[in-house]
Amino acid sequence: MPPIAPNLVAAVNEARHWQDMMAMAELGAFTDPDGHIGVNRPCLSDLDRQARRLLLGWAEKAGLSASVDRLGNLFLRHEGTDPTLAPVLTGSHMDSQPNGGRFDGIWGVIAGFEAVRALREAGVQTKRPIEVVAWTNEEGGRYAPGCMGSMAYAGFAPPETWDAITDREGIPFGQALTALLESESDLPRRKLGVVEGPAPFAYVEAHIEQGPMLEAREADIGVVTGIQGSRWFIVDIMGKSDHAGTTPLAMRKDAVQDMLRAIQALNTLMHDPADVLRFTVASIEVQPNTSNSVAGLARFTIDFRHPDNAVLQARGNAIEGVIQAALRHCTARVTERFHAVPADFGAVVPDAVEAAAKSQGLRHMRLPSGAFHDAQFLVPICPTGMIFVPCRAGVSHHPSEHATPEALAAGTRVLAQVLADLANR
Repeated sequence: MPPIAPNLVAAVNEARHWQDMMAMAELGAFTDPDGHIGVNRPCLSDLDRQARRLLLGWAEKAGLSASVDRLGNLFLRHEGTDPTLAPVLTGSHMDSQPNGGRFDGIWGVIAGFEAVRALREAGVQTKRPIEVVAWTNEEGGRYAPGCMGSMAYAGFAPPETWDAITDREGIPFGQALTALLESESDLPRRKLGVVEGPAPFAYVEAHIEQGPMLEAREADIGVVTGIQGSRWFIVDIMGKSDHAGTTPLAMRKDAVQDMLRAIQALNTLMHDPADVLRFTVASIEVQPNTSNSVAGLARFTIDFRHPDNAVLQARGNAIEGVIQAALRHCTARVTERFHAVPADFGAVVPDAVEAAAKSQGLRHMRLPSGAFHDAQFLVPICPTGMIFVPCRAGVSHHPSEHATPEALAAGTRVLAQVLADLANR
């Protein structure tokens, strides 16, 4: 890594960075019963459009040019001395979970912006352009699955794949995306990633850890080595709705009871004494959902993750058979809606992150990401990596999610140095 510019780290303004974070957090803000301030900013919503316009206003003042692709991915460009070279990308997402916090995702976008602003204010020239990207629909809170923007950008799925997917109000993703693009018709339209253009030189994503390891180890910076694989399923248990007071138990096709049997069998399948495997049933729907009717349909979701692809495939492939074997009276339909194999970031970006942390005297540790991120889909097309900073008690996707101004500034300073390094290669 080339020597750090003497004034680059100092150019990252902690107070300004925190002010930007808090200004963005006002869009979709709510207070939960415990007094925590959270954010509900669904992708492609009016609040999302407001957040993008706020960022675009800051970018214009900083002298960055903006563009948008047909998936709504938003790019802010710092020009290099050789504009023909492939750019270094940095960023994350601006949408939140419905009951989300103020830091997940959005910090990576604002950290990228602050890092580039610091580079410009410090007079650090880069050979390659640097682009800050806000990916469309990372969370999947309004439209599932998440990471649609980065998947389309990287060629993981065709850009029209999700047009017909609807939210809870029945609004199709394609319709909401069209409305966003119409609202940003003043921005230049760019080609969609490697589907329509060349690959970037590298990608770096800054993010709160969303886990407890950095805080527990008293580390300032997480050097992320990769992302564990994920498989998501929807399971429909189909029985028959009957009167709860008149139908004998022996004659029932109770979807809830068979759902419980299926989940218990899955718990046995997913048992892991080492506690590396992650298995979650978090969303359950019952029909007709009345207190005096036997359930005719029970639907639940499965979120299964593991860093070893062999385990991910073997146990994931066993899910449907285990469910079918557990049922007594009902039938089941198992639909896989998301499948991403584990991602290994390689050496280029993690080594640059570690070198920057060392040069700034920050305590750091290498670790994998348990959560998936847009970075997962950039791995096949360019050197990729992530920078983690600690978050209080490892809490995320909740209004109590919190990272300190000092932690965010430290991560942004490392990011600025990494961007300067990569963009001058």
